[in-house]
Amino acid sequence: MIFPIVLYGDPVLKKKAKEVEHGDESVVEFVENMFETMEAAQGVGLASPQVGQSLRIFIVDSTPMEDENEGLRQAFINPVMLEEEGDPWNFEEGCLSIPGIREDVERKSRIRIKYFDENWEEHEREFEGVQARIIQHEYDHIEGVLFTDYISSFKKRLLKGKLAKISKGETDAEYRVKIPK
Repeated sequence: MIFPIVLYGDPVLKKKAKEVEHGDESVVEFVENMFETMEAAQGVGLASPQVGQSLRIFIVDSTPMEDENEGLRQAFINPVMLEEEGDPWNFEEGCLSIPGIREDVERKSRIRIKYFDENWEEHEREFEGVQARIIQHEYDHIEGVLFTDYISSFKKRLLKGKLAKISKGETDAEYRVKIPK
């Protein structure tokens, strides 16, 4: 099932998400639906608040940005960011909930994160480069943080009109969206 993507301005995007009850078997189908939704929107990551669910779940698929043999396709349930380190680097980010806007965001180059997959197997792994960046972006979503929170107040003022239009559903997104009330 393809979910509509919640647009900028919806309060669910600015709320810290709740933990998923350990062992909840419904996450398997939910994660499958999230992957289907992300692929239909041509994204590389998706967090549950972006589909209207305030749960600590996100998915990533870095294969469109990397060599297919090196790409990461993974669900992260109840993740805990253990470490963010390395040289900070800028990269232009976008977000399915904020279509048509891209801005440079500075992030650390390496992370260490603990999480469960959709089968409730626990993992603790390190990631770097593009994979670390995608994970940090999606982790921010479950913390109620958007990439626009990292840009300067000057750039935010420049984007104010565009963001207001997105929050009213005035977007050319080529995927299903949910307009904030």
